[in-house]
Amino acid sequence: MERKDYDVIIVGAGPAGSTLARICAQGGLDVAVFDKRKAIGNPVRCGEGLGSREVIEQGLEVPRWAISTDVKGAKVVAPNGKELIWESKETSGWILERKLFDSWLAQLAVAKGAEIHVNNRVIDVIRENGKLKGVKVKNGACPDICDYTAKIIVSAEGMESLTARKMGFPTVHRLYDVDTCYQYEMQPYNHQNLIELYFGNKIAPRGYVWIFPKANKRANVGIGIGAHLETQLKKSNIKGADPKPYLDEFVKNNKELKEASTLMDFGGVISVCEPIGKFTMDNAMVIGTAAKQVDPIHGGGIALAMESGALAGNAILEAKKNSNFTEGFLFNAYEKPWRETAGSKMAKRLLLRKVMEKLDDDDLNYIFSNMNQEDLAEIVGKSKFAETAARMVAGRPQLLKVLGALMG
Repeated sequence: MERKDYDVIIVGAGPAGSTLARICAQGGLDVAVFDKRKAIGNPVRCGEGLGSREVIEQGLEVPRWAISTDVKGAKVVAPNGKELIWESKETSGWILERKLFDSWLAQLAVAKGAEIHVNNRVIDVIRENGKLKGVKVKNGACPDICDYTAKIIVSAEGMESLTARKMGFPTVHRLYDVDTCYQYEMQPYNHQNLIELYFGNKIAPRGYVWIFPKANKRANVGIGIGAHLETQLKKSNIKGADPKPYLDEFVKNNKELKEASTLMDFGGVISVCEPIGKFTMDNAMVIGTAAKQVDPIHGGGIALAMESGALAGNAILEAKKNSNFTEGFLFNAYEKPWRETAGSKMAKRLLLRKVMEKLDDDDLNYIFSNMNQEDLAEIVGKSKFAETAARMVAGRPQLLKVLGALMG
């Protein structure tokens, strides 16, 4: 790699980084992306679900080869087995083949002129007279460490966020901020092109089990539970915050899955918290999961990553046009509009999650038995809680202490 100076250096070639790279390169900027992995999108660390709205809004059309199967809605299941099915335009989307999807996003960026370099780990940042100037990069294939400079450095590196921390962003997670997860890819599983979500404290403490349908009767079957629950659960002589035993128990009790084969299994942690306190500094940004721009209910981040990457990309183009990469300019162009739009919606969903984790299984069964598809659409799709919460409290006044926060 000959050149050493760029307009933009991006750390991480996931959905956020590749989207940002595409928009900046399309706008005529010199862009370099460094990713520590040997292959973009590998290993897969998510359920692979994506709604169609976010992609359409960016004027993109996902190729069929990057999609495993179409999704038409969701099935939500209470602890007692009561089911609610929600199908609408808002619930349409896909289960991806994530490695192929991420590779496709990267190829779009390269086609616009961005450089992407895998097996290159950013190990430190470079400052000159206190000002951020670039990064130090270690190529996995050789012992050399190279310096690269840019007008702006962007962390899009996911939960690791090492570069973001070195730049000074507050990205450290508390235990309460994360769920520990485990997932199998299983076959065969007869699905109805619905995402299935199973709730209950005995099934998944502060979390849920998911079944995401895939092609050829495959399914991603996974679980996320609160990482902070280990001490609390051990005091009650219940298994700690290891999600795998809970997932194995669920599989054993599912009449279809208990006979299915496991094609892949992996574990990890996901963010389920509010975003970090700031996204911008002079000559620096953080986007996507590195900024904790994730859904606090389920930890999903593909759509939010693409959305933040697009917003940040347009902000950088404006910064370049105005020769202004100060924190204040970047805040007004990127951080402020994000917090007023997607951030506002995520704040409401965080409130909902905090309320849900206070409900016991009996409460959940009561709520599910008195809800319908329209209620689910209002709560999940529009983040409008007050009317449904008020109706639940009217039928079970003892819920006021828990649900009162949703009625304001």
